[in-house]
This record gives sequence, structure tokens and C-alpha cells, in this order.
Amino acid sequence: MRGLTVSGVLRGTLVLQFAIGALLVLGDVRDGGFSLPRFGPSAPRLSEPVRPGDQRRTFDPSRDHAPVSPLRDAGTLPDRLTLTRESGGTWRLEGAIVSGDATRIIDLIDGADSALDTLILQSPGGSVLDALALGRHLRENGIATRMLEGEFCYSACPYLLAGGTTRDIAEGASVGVHQHYFGENTLLPAFVAVEDIQRGQGEVMIYLEEMGIDPLVMQHALTTPSDEIYVLLPEELALYGFVADES
Repeated sequence: MRGLTVSGVLRGTLVLQFAIGALLVLGDVRDGGFSLPRFGPSAPRLSEPVRPGDQRRTFDPSRDHAPVSPLRDAGTLPDRLTLTRESGGTWRLEGAIVSGDATRIIDLIDGADSALDTLILQSPGGSVLDALALGRHLRENGIATRMLEGEFCYSACPYLLAGGTTRDIAEGASVGVHQHYFGENTLLPAFVAVEDIQRGQGEVMIYLEEMGIDPLVMQHALTTPSDEIYVLLPEELALYGFVADES
């Protein structure tokens, strides 16, 4: 953890969390939930190339995909996670992460006619809690995760990626993070919504440390609105521990 502990990271982000809470209280209610006040121009579309220091892009999972041609048509991704066999012990897990998917996919993994060695991932994200539960199951069962060139893993998907015993991210694959809702009901008093968000952030940070990922990657998630995505550069994937640093 590069000299940091979960408790230290949590203390270090306390001021930031209170600031987020204050913004939520002051922000507008939009799309049935709370959103942070927005300042300045919108981020560029996700189709625009990503450069160091210019990594936030607008993100609508039904419209926006990685700025490279995916190996499969991203528009045909399932509405919820779908597990299919590729070859041998390699399987593909793709689609949106819907509440209840963790239990359903875990049952499919455990009931597969041959042991899973590696999961190829592609997902626009979704339920954080399901991603954490499924990621822990991957780690407990010694399953590696992989991303292919031109494919993407956004929002809650990087937590699935983190669960792999090893993580192979091809050059040209796109990994991105942003803010999440953690409660099922977004029509809550602001102070309750803030409490849920802070608890959820703590759970994610503890999970990331368990998986050998530096929880400081959350600084990018916490500061990127839910309608944008922060695309991690290859050097950041190495810095935060998603891949081995070969430098």
C-alpha cells in the first residue's frame, strides 16, 4: 500500500467526503436523485482521444463507448451480466451490472462444467455492491481477469477487474471510474444520502486494499460526476496496482 493503511486513507479523505456531502445538500435534485452542482463547460465526448491531464469524458452507457474500435459491437452488450465460454478455462463476462447479478453469476461460475481460470471483462458498470461481491468471489476462487484491446471497463466494472488473482489489461483497453450511488433509494433526505455515500466509499476503499489496489484511485472517482468518466492512463493502472509496473 506504499506506506498507507485503509484507516489512514479514510482519515485523509474525510474532509473531501464532508465537502461532497455539503455539495450534495446544496445541489439540485436531478433524474430522481442528487447531483453535484456543475461548473464550467461539459467534458468532451468519450470518442475524443484521452491525453494526460485531459482524461474526463462525458459518459452515457447507452451511447458512449471507448474511443477505439471494440472487438465486439459495444452497442450489443447485454442489459445485465452474461457469462459465456470462450475456450478451455477462459470465459467472457460482459454487460451491465444489475442488482442481483453477483448471486446469479456466482451460481453460474460454481456450476460451470469446467473450472474457470480467466474472465475476459467488458462492461459499462452498474451495481457497485454486486461488483464487490463478485470480485471477492473471483479472488477466493483463484480466477484471473483480462481485458482485450479496444474493449472497456467503466464505473463499477474496475472493481470486478480488481478481483482477479492476476489482471491482464491489453494496450488499447479502456478502464474508467466515476462517482456512484450506493443506496437503492435515491429519493432520500440529503443527510441520509450523504451517509450512504460515505459508507459505500469506505466499503470500496477497504475492498480495493484487500485486492492489492491503492485506494487513492478513488480520488479520481470522487471528483468525476456520474455523467462523466475518468479514463485511467496506462501509467495510472500501474501506479494504483491494477497491472505490474514494468518500468
